[in-house]
Amino acid sequence: MQAGTPCQLLIMLALLATSTGAHAQATRDVEFPSADGTLLEGYVMRPRGREGRSPAVIALHGCGGPLRRDEDRLSSRHRAWGRILANAGYYVVFPDSFGSRGYGSLCKVRPRPVRQKDRLADVEGTIRWLRTNRRVNGDRIALIGWSNGGTTALRTSVKSFGAELRQIIAFYPGCRRVLEQVSDPVRTKLQILMGAADDWTPPEPCVALAKRWQIPIVLYDGAYHGFDSPNSRTRVRDSLAFTPGNRGTAHVGTHYQARREAIAHVLQVLAVALKP
Repeated sequence: MQAGTPCQLLIMLALLATSTGAHAQATRDVEFPSADGTLLEGYVMRPRGREGRSPAVIALHGCGGPLRRDEDRLSSRHRAWGRILANAGYYVVFPDSFGSRGYGSLCKVRPRPVRQKDRLADVEGTIRWLRTNRRVNGDRIALIGWSNGGTTALRTSVKSFGAELRQIIAFYPGCRRVLEQVSDPVRTKLQILMGAADDWTPPEPCVALAKRWQIPIVLYDGAYHGFDSPNSRTRVRDSLAFTPGNRGTAHVGTHYQARREAIAHVLQVLAVALKP
């Protein structure tokens, strides 16, 4: 990419917006039914100054849920990505699969009361809602998922309603069970982005899955789980419910170079996938 190109300027503006808190803000002002009948609460970030219907991005939270602990607002990673995407012209919705069912963070809960089939129903319901939303171009929808939501993104890619999406991007998903359980072909464009040093959802099963499905996978050297958070110190989390070898611990934290590269990559992929 040449310095000063429109794409580079867009990325710089997106990064500036995440650091200043400018432009789009998330509000929990939507409710719509999941495909299983659950009434889903959603957080929305809308592009400002855009006329007509916008392309949309469904954003799926990880095992911690979409919110800051004990607060009714999006966590820093989700808020930052929402701003980046909204400032790039996308209508962004974060369906809250956990809070809508009465739960908060489930990272330390086993078994989890909200299962992958529940989250798949939420994706299907969100697609249906977006396709009737007067602010959204229902033929130009993408999906991004992180961690547990990334696993849902992988599973969405083989479903019939997944074919309604222009693009799916899975950040550091758990791939082992998908690799073992899913034999159906991918129905839409799919990519995996993850840290090469991830010890919570290791990259090896995802590399094998990408090879089977013949999809792109991007590994960021030295990056751990959650590398795309805007400003999270590298640390070890403990008492986690699902980790390799059931050890219960894993590294998390921002990797600034990987984050910058991932933002640039996602914006470029979406610009192609969601173009008119």
